[in-house]
Amino acid sequence: MQAKAWEARRRVEIKPRGLKACHRIGIVGSFEELIATRFAGDVNALCWPRRLPGDFQEILGHLDTEEGLATIGDEDLRALALSPAGVVAREVLLADQALLRGRGLAPTLDCITGYPRDLAEGPVPTDVYSFHVDSAPVEADTYLCTYTGSTSEGLLNEDAVRQVDVAETRVELLRSYGGADDEHFDSYLSEQCFDLHYRPLPGAQPYSFGLGNLWRVAIAYPGCPVLPCIHRAPLTLPGDLTRLLLIS
Repeated sequence: MQAKAWEARRRVEIKPRGLKACHRIGIVGSFEELIATRFAGDVNALCWPRRLPGDFQEILGHLDTEEGLATIGDEDLRALALSPAGVVAREVLLADQALLRGRGLAPTLDCITGYPRDLAEGPVPTDVYSFHVDSAPVEADTYLCTYTGSTSEGLLNEDAVRQVDVAETRVELLRSYGGADDEHFDSYLSEQCFDLHYRPLPGAQPYSFGLGNLWRVAIAYPGCPVLPCIHRAPLTLPGDLTRLLLIS
């Protein structure tokens, strides 16, 4: 599928009510439930839907939002002189991070106008704008919440195919590798992270993670009981709102 045609497709905005109908996504009603629920069966993403109070855009107005990505520390947040609505937003940001840290996680709060792009020539882009799954050598999950700006997008596993399993793509990768299609080639694909990236099938539609919702998504690790959640960062275009993202 041509990239421009794919980007032009209507994106499915998932709302809390609609999420219940998706066999890959489970809805929870609290942080405790988000943490405690085990992935099983078809479910590989959990969402705690929220409508958050406060003015998060005001916080961004006080920060240096030059092109790229900057991590915002707690002390930087506390030092901002904010209106009452901005103070409410700040308390939400600090509270969300405290919840995750209380579970032994290490969240970061990122101000994003754009991620580095994969400029290398090749059939499989490996930047975060490509649909991909996260991976780890031990049991782990990814937590994320977008407070302002464009939100992350997900793709159902049955609506995608691994890039390395596309015949013409595999031929190109083999040509670059310069060897046989064997276990050594598979190791090469893993080392380069090519095996973590996916291509949408014709007619597939991504879904939005939405603003304010706190997500926990399954990643690829040895012994994971479910398929990892396929997702990507939203494309950032000139004039788009700066993105404020919590991720762990």
